Parts: sequence; C-alpha cells; structure tokens
Amino acid sequence: MKKFILSIAIILLFNMDSFGHVNHYNKYNYLEYELFRNNKSIGYHKYEFTRSGENLIVNSEVNFKITKLGIDLYNYYAKSEEKYKNGVFIGFESKTNQNKKNKYVNINVDSTNTDLIIDGSSYKGKASNDIIIGTWWNHEIVQKQAQISAVSGRIIEQNVKFIGKEEVKIGNKIYKTLKFNFSSSDPSLSKDKKLNTDVWYEEDTYLWIKAAFDKTGYWEYRLKTYK
Repeated sequence: MKKFILSIAIILLFNMDSFGHVNHYNKYNYLEYELFRNNKSIGYHKYEFTRSGENLIVNSEVNFKITKLGIDLYNYYAKSEEKYKNGVFIGFESKTNQNKKNKYVNINVDSTNTDLIIDGSSYKGKASNDIIIGTWWNHEIVQKQAQISAVSGRIIEQNVKFIGKEEVKIGNKIYKTLKFNFSSSDPSLSKDKKLNTDVWYEEDTYLWIKAAFDKTGYWEYRLKTYK
C-alpha cells in the first residue's frame, strides 16, 4: 500500500507528458556540477548536449581526486556518450579510470525486440528497455525500478522514495526542489555496492540541482552553472 501511495505521489508531482521525453531538456546545452567530499571541492561533472535534427547526444565528463598533505590518494576520470533519437534512447558508451582501474560500458538496442544489450566490465547480457542509465540528469529515473551503472553496466534495482519539497541554497541562489531518496532493493548487496543517494530536482523545470550520499565521507554534487 505504501509503495502504491508513493507511486501516485510521484505521478502527481511530475507532469506525465514530460516523462520519457528527453526533449523536455531542449533548453539546456550545458550543465556543470561541482563535486564536494566532506564539504571540500574535489572536482567536476560536466554534460554537453548536442542536437542534430532528430538526434541528441549527451557527452559527460567527470574528473576528481582526493588528496592529503599534497599527496594524491584517489583519482577518478570518466567520459561517456548517451544517444537518443526522437527522444528515445538508442545507445550509451563510457570509459572510466577509477584509481588506475579501467572500467567500461557499451549499450545498444536490440532491433528485434528493443531490449538493451549491455557489454560492461561488471555485467554482460540483455536487460529490459524500461530501465535507465544512472546519469541523474534525466528526472525520468524517479519512475524506474532499476538503473544501469554508467561506470560498469551493473544493473541496480532500486526503491525510490519521495521525501518532500525543500529549498536548496547553492551560492546566492535558492532553488525550490523535490527531494527523492534512491536505495537498493536488494538487501544482500555488500555495503560498498548498495545505493543510498538523495537527489534534488527543481520543482518547475525538473533540472537536477544536487545529489548527496555517504561513502567513506559525505559527498555532494552541486549545480554550478547551466546554459
């Protein structure tokens, strides 16, 4: 019953016409987020939107490092490309260097039944096209029962809980947001693989404003600029 009520709440909060339509983000060409760990700036995450006729390509770049006493303890760099045609997902690829360990994902769509074909460093196989890449910028993720790791292709089954409306201040600007919590629905997962992330979307535009989670420190993605 609680899950049913939650589903109704999410449907009412978001205009259903905007779900499944990445064209809702047509006014954005660039998004940039600053990444913090324990309130210290450590890097960035950038998205660039390129449009050509009915095609949309979203290029992403993530770069951060953790240092102590001038010594680099952890380095992370990733690039990805997300592809859509007429607002429908048609492919994804990424390469990640996670502290000198290489990971990757390649996703295509089966032309016979529209299933997703995943070739990743953690998972290889087919998946339903009703799941989504976990790149966060697309608010459609709040309606999905699972997301695909943009780093390794691992399928992450999720529970999504609407926390409530909340004002978020970043710099000198205050955003009116809708706050959600994403958590893993598989209790058998090890702690380092469990999803437990709070995500904020702007109430009127559904623009991704912030994300936060605890994992060997308190991490936050904060919107820095957009155009």
